[in-house]
Order: sequence, then C-alpha cells, then structure tokens
Amino acid sequence: MNHILVVDDDQDSCDLLREIFSVEGWNVHTALDPAQALNVAGKEKIDLVVSDINLESDQSGLDLLKDLRAQCPVILVTGFGTLDSAVEAAKEGAWDFISKPFKVEEVVAIARRALAQNKTSETEELKAEQLSAPYEQGGLVGRSPVMIDLYKEIARVAPTRSTVLIMGESGTGKELVAKSIHQHSTRSSGSFVAVNCGVLTETLLEAELFGHVRGSFTGAIADRKGLWEEAEGGTLFLDEVGEMSPSLQVKLLRALQEGEIRRVGATRTMRVDARVVAATNRNLEDEVKAGRFREDLFYRLSVVTLRVPTLSDRRTDIPLLADRFLYLAVDRNGRGPLKLSEETVRTLVAYSWPGNVRELESTIEYAVLHARGHNVVPEDLPEKLQSPQVRAAARSPLSALFEDLPSIDELERRYLLYVLDVAAGNRTRAAEILGVDRRTLYRMIERFGIATDSD
Repeated sequence: MNHILVVDDDQDSCDLLREIFSVEGWNVHTALDPAQALNVAGKEKIDLVVSDINLESDQSGLDLLKDLRAQCPVILVTGFGTLDSAVEAAKEGAWDFISKPFKVEEVVAIARRALAQNKTSETEELKAEQLSAPYEQGGLVGRSPVMIDLYKEIARVAPTRSTVLIMGESGTGKELVAKSIHQHSTRSSGSFVAVNCGVLTETLLEAELFGHVRGSFTGAIADRKGLWEEAEGGTLFLDEVGEMSPSLQVKLLRALQEGEIRRVGATRTMRVDARVVAATNRNLEDEVKAGRFREDLFYRLSVVTLRVPTLSDRRTDIPLLADRFLYLAVDRNGRGPLKLSEETVRTLVAYSWPGNVRELESTIEYAVLHARGHNVVPEDLPEKLQSPQVRAAARSPLSALFEDLPSIDELERRYLLYVLDVAAGNRTRAAEILGVDRRTLYRMIERFGIATDSD
C-alpha cells in the first residue's frame, strides 16, 4: 500500500486531500507543520509527500522539500502561483508543482505518476537557475491555471539543451517566454540575441544570421559576424520563423543539424555553440501540409513545443497585468499615483483583446495619458472599449457565465470553482461562503470532480 504524507497548516486542506487519496486506496498521513512532517517521515516509509509551500512555521514547504526529496517524490502546492515559485520548486527538486484551487482529478493523476516513477527509479532533481528578480520589467505575469502550466514547462525545459518552438498569437508574449527560458538556463550568463525573420528580405536575413565576408556583395566592405556567432554560449531567438523563405530554411536546417554555419561568401564553415529558440504565430503543421515549411526543419525546431495562451484564455490575469502596466506607464510618463477603478477593471476583463497582452499594455498607456484624476475611469480608455456591448458586459460581470446557456448543474460547478478561488483553497472559508458544512462541500467537490475546464 502506498503511504502519502500531506502537509498543510490548514486542517481542512489536510482533510480534503486525505479523503481524495483514501479513495485511491492509499494510506494517508497528515501534518500541520514541517517538524511534525519530519517526525512522521522518520517513523513511516513515505512514498510521496504533498506539501503546501507557504506554511505558518519557521520552515516552508521548500525547506521540507530539501529534507525529504532524497527519500521520496515531493509535490508542492501553492495558492499564489508564479514563475518564480515554479522555477524554485523545480530547482530544489520538486516532482511537480500545483496551484490552488487544484482540480481533484489533476492532483490524483500527478500523484499516481509520481508514485509510479518512485517504484521504478530514484527521483531526479529538475534543475533551473533562479530568476534574479520576482518580475523584471515587462516580464511574465499571471496566476491563471494555463500560466501555471506554462511556468512549469519553462522550468522543465530551461536547463536542457533542446531546441524550443514557441507558438502563440501575436502579442501574447512569445519573446518573454524565450527570455525566461534563457534566464533560467545554464546559458544565462551568455547573450540573448533576437532576430525577427519576418521583417528582412531573404538576402539581408541570411547575412544578418550568418554574417558575411568582405566583398561577398555590394556594400560588404569588411568581414562581419552574424547574430548566430553573437549568440555563442547563449541563446539565439528566431522570432516569426514561419516567415522564412524555403531556401533559407534549408540553410537553417543544416546549421541546426551540424552545429556549424557559413558566412555569406565564405568557403569554410565554423562551429558555433548557441541554443536556438524559435517562435511563430502561424500553425506550422498546416504550413508543412501546404508545402510552405519544411517538415524536417519543423521537427528539428519543435523538439519541445510551448504554447502561449491568448489573453482571452486567461482573463483572471487581466487585473494583475493591468496593474503591472499601470505602474510602468505611470513611472515612464512621470505621472502621479493612479489607480484603476473597479468599473475600469470590469471593462478590461469584458473586452475581447484581439491584440492580446500587447494591446492591453498599449491600452493602459493610453489611459494613463488621458486620466485627469487619481483614478483611471472607463471614459479614459480608448473608444474601442466604449462600445455598448463591452460596457454592458462590464456592468453585468456575470453575463459571461450565461453566454453558452449552461445547465443549472454547470452553473453550480462554475460557482463552486469561483468560491474556491476566492477562498484561496481554504475549505472552511469556502463552506462558510456557500452556507454548507465541510462534509457537504467535500461531496460537492467530488460530485463535480473539479477536474473539467472552467472556461
């Protein structure tokens, strides 16, 4: 029988996980602090630890992880998911990282995988470099489930040498993801060199990437390094790689396969050690089928594929992003303290954001320049956010719940997810809000699974 140790300073959370894991036939031990957890682990053969990161104790879940990671896999749980949390968890050897409120099916599936691996091999530590600052200017911001998943993927792929393909719509922050991969890699002390493959002609892009020798074309008055050489020991970011011409795709493929480049006009190749991260807003699978992108190059680039969510897929992050952009815009323009009014925030959340995060940043900049008082009000926003549809949705924030005409059961499920989010995973608080006892709440959680997407 598997022995699971659950560590959380909230007894209700311990009870819920005990109930969830007990259904699987596992023997569940609980502890309210790291000292108690270490005591249990010293007496019992524990196969898996599931611990909250933030514990009301002198030690955190990360401290407990360091003590127990050699004994068994450790899954960390947090109510405040950030890229830093995911990277730190991975750096210290966590088997996985879960954000509250978690989905029952998800946490069980992760626990099963951890237990299965523990049966066959020693737990391996995932390694990643720690980000130097919590949020660098313009950095990744968000705590939605899709962003937590992205943070975990960045933390896992960053320490490797694998080529990464980042896919996502324009304005979603693909270059920020690429920079995060670089910053958390063993190459972080090297250069991060970016080139947009969609803004240069084929000839100019080839010379920009690979460099050229004197006399190779008109205007080439001296030898010149290319960006690939500039990225030696670091990361080369190929933005909008889907725009590259077929003939240049062949040269890129050869460089990736051989680890060598040839300057334009040169007779010999040279070895260059640079990790390549590429990005595109196109569907490269469709481009391959249409014959516009080489299939062998696609597979070479997409050793690991990361998909960056649209802003409409992570609406709960909009207030966080808006506050971040407000702070930066106020500082950049020398304005006095400004605050987004509640109605303004609702308006931002209600808008569709076809331009994604980039459009939101531009919108906040516009609002800062047009705000007259200490609050940014809806009238300070661009005209596109003044439409009757957007304003109506902002005045009635619950209307989005009814657009797809859900059943009563589905509405109840969505409300339960919302209450759990508001309560930050505290089951006692959630039960109080719902007006039910804890046992009833647990039955509701089990009934709905809290496992299907809540979009």
